[in-house]
Amino acid sequence: MRKKVTVVGAGNVGANCALRIADKELADVVLVDVVEGVPQGKGLDLLQSGPVQGYDVTLVGSNTYELTADSDLAIITAGFPRKPGMSRDDLLAANYDIIRDATENVVKHSPNCIIIVVTNPLDAMTQAAFWVSKFPKQRVVGMAGVLDCARFRTFIAQALNVSVENVTAVVLGGHGDTMVPLVRLSSVSGIPLTELMDQATIDAIVTRTRNGGAEIVKYLKTGSAYYAPSAAAVEMAESILKDKNKVLPCAAYLEGEYGINGLYVGVPVKLGAAGIEKIYEIKLTAEEQAMLNKSAAAVQELIDVLKKK
Repeated sequence: MRKKVTVVGAGNVGANCALRIADKELADVVLVDVVEGVPQGKGLDLLQSGPVQGYDVTLVGSNTYELTADSDLAIITAGFPRKPGMSRDDLLAANYDIIRDATENVVKHSPNCIIIVVTNPLDAMTQAAFWVSKFPKQRVVGMAGVLDCARFRTFIAQALNVSVENVTAVVLGGHGDTMVPLVRLSSVSGIPLTELMDQATIDAIVTRTRNGGAEIVKYLKTGSAYYAPSAAAVEMAESILKDKNKVLPCAAYLEGEYGINGLYVGVPVKLGAAGIEKIYEIKLTAEEQAMLNKSAAAVQELIDVLKKK
């Protein structure tokens, strides 16, 4: 029996998630959106790409959740995108209501699914989905680190003129300006980054990675990134649906790991059929731990606001 994935939000991120899932033939897809006609139209368009692209999955769009029943996985992308000058934090109030409604409907129709949250501000919205769903922490995960690492790896490969496939990078912390790229553990075919470029170049790449989303928002003016975020979400989905046990940086609920308690923060995890099957706790230097604590504190500020809602 084929797997089934619900994608909530038929905007640029959601539609590209649906396309990538279909291209990889990972699952049948139900695309849900509140805007009448949009998920139906995009679903039909994607379905008609099948004969050309060579994928054989079912894609359907809907404004309600009945068709999503018994999904194995739900990817929540719905929400307002960032606009120039707007921080992820500004999105908090607007997107909380959207996440709450989406999560309630996903849980109602697919009580055994795993939820991947993509909506910003990512860490806080993942925590909101965790609260609303009442799922075990293993079954609610946020997409952040995979995207942040992809940006970090891209900029490193550009600077050195090497294949991105040879670049390994590690990023911890919240999805935003306080993220913690671990330069010490990043390398090119095992060669430490510090042996390949000077500190000024490394610092510039770290800064660009932290502002990676904002840079794209500045160019687009009326929207935010969607090709790389959808690719990142689908890499996570594939590891879960195929039980691949990939070790990926994701927003996970910490209960004492890294000295952080009761908070979703980006850390390396093993993703398999049960969702988050293991959290890897890296030994950090004092400086790295201080940066991670600062990042967690920024997430905590948003959570404190949510708790008042």
